[in-house]
Amino acid sequence: MPESKSRLERINEQYKKEIGQIINYELKNPNATGMISVTRVKVTNDLKFAKVSVSIYNSKNVKETLVALKKSSGFIRTELAKKVNLRNTPEIIFELDESMEYGEKIDNILKKIMPKKEEENK
Repeated sequence: MPESKSRLERINEQYKKEIGQIINYELKNPNATGMISVTRVKVTNDLKFAKVSVSIYNSKNVKETLVALKKSSGFIRTELAKKVNLRNTPEIIFELDESMEYGEKIDNILKKIMPKKEEENK
């Protein structure tokens, strides 16, 4: 059983790399603006679906960019099938990864708290 898990992990990593390349270098959708980074890919055990988490930076409209990615999923899937030789190419489901924004928010809160603690120690 551990062998199949490592196979899924390898497939996830390969898809993450290839989807990132396709989005950044081959996708010609004008509504997909900004820097789009694929942060995680999770493929189901039957290889029918792939949930792709993306972070979007410097975009005019993050929601519009996410919609553009969803509309381009057929093209991305076709290109992925050409690059990765597996029997099935999964249907791609895009979701927004907000972990970077969440981490930045926590970091800002900690920065506000830390100077207060330093003043109390003096």
